[in-house]
Amino acid sequence: MGIRISLGANPGQVVRMVVRRAMAIVVVGGLVGLAMAALLARLIRVFLVGISPTDPTTLVGIPLLLGGVALVAAFIPARRAGRVDPVAALRTE
Repeated sequence: MGIRISLGANPGQVVRMVVRRAMAIVVVGGLVGLAMAALLARLIRVFLVGISPTDPTTLVGIPLLLGGVALVAAFIPARRAGRVDPVAALRTE
């Protein structure tokens, strides 16, 4: 990240790059999870009490909640990476 900043990227671009890559992984994982939940709905029904395995609130709410947690988990280190001193990064490389 320090090398990118030393080559002219501003800290905001570095933060966006890191968060975008992390969220791409989260979106793929969420889609795979929703597909698996749809395929395994009969098995899941045994473990659920009071809701159906195809409850739209649950199928939308849980991925949104986990996506929000992942966004915060990606943003904090990305912000720190955006503040790396380029000279110090080049010295260590």
